[in-house]
Amino acid sequence: MRIRPLALFLGSIFVVSLSSSLLAQAPGQPQRMIAITIDDLPAGGANSMPAAEIVEMTTKLLATLREQKVPAVGFVNEQKLYKTGEVDERIKSLSLWLDNGFELGNHTFAHTSLNRVPLQMWEEEVMRGETVTRQLMAQHKMKLRYLRHPYLDAGADLQTRREAEAFLTARGYRIAPVTMDAWDWMYGGVYDYAHRSGDAALQKQLLDSYLEYNTAVFDYNEKFSKDLFGYEPKQILLLHGNWLEADHIGDLISLLRKRGYQFISLEDALSDSAYSSPDEYVGEGTGWLDHWAITRGHPAQNTPVFPQWVIDKSHEIHRQNPAVTSPSPTGTPY
Repeated sequence: MRIRPLALFLGSIFVVSLSSSLLAQAPGQPQRMIAITIDDLPAGGANSMPAAEIVEMTTKLLATLREQKVPAVGFVNEQKLYKTGEVDERIKSLSLWLDNGFELGNHTFAHTSLNRVPLQMWEEEVMRGETVTRQLMAQHKMKLRYLRHPYLDAGADLQTRREAEAFLTARGYRIAPVTMDAWDWMYGGVYDYAHRSGDAALQKQLLDSYLEYNTAVFDYNEKFSKDLFGYEPKQILLLHGNWLEADHIGDLISLLRKRGYQFISLEDALSDSAYSSPDEYVGEGTGWLDHWAITRGHPAQNTPVFPQWVIDKSHEIHRQNPAVTSPSPTGTPY
């Protein structure tokens, strides 16, 4: 990113901050807060991307977050760092997060579901997944403190879930829940392909659909959370490291600001009392609004329908290009 004169840089920060504040305080506009979290670092499609492209993508994504003054936590799968001849460059992409003032968390070494392996094996995946990240954090005088469950699988039974939680607490982790998710992982896989092939028309089609679907998801979950708690708690949004976000997270930020959202840290979001609500959910991974609702005996209904054409396009691309990252075998994101 080109270095600008200090006065211009500070002036731009002031304008962004003032604009955000005015939007949040507009008459009749709900005061909403949201934390941004980004999974699957160094990149969702890291297995089919050269290290230089990962660094380029990361640089662009972080530049927008910095310019917009949006805090974020990125969750790492360290297995993706180990590609012959590229390890140092891939680690550099993680260092960029910390160098730019953001935070990293653990997403397990190989994106391993707690629901699909024995607890001891999953615990080993957690420990393997913190080796490099913990060192990088220490270099920046930071502690590794958050874990995001792959696939949002928090345990197939309550005993496993509670034992896993006790293990994480003992290692100094707090689980990073999710309350907002518009399946950018599915959009992102198709967008990565369109970006690489230079298909501008498909990129625009995906972006338009993505923002439209996000709008439906925000509408639904804002009402759902208010029905659950009587107010809208501080939300936590799940995104992924991909070209869709690198190119267009600014569009998503604008959409959120127009809805009255202020951007806060994950730590701040977790201070909301909603995150201490009774939660006995077990089974297939899902967001925490579902956890709380199902615990109360009131599961979600009439949720927004994801565009089938995006799913079909993703499968088509994978059939034609097996090396391209495909959706998970269960159809479950994250």
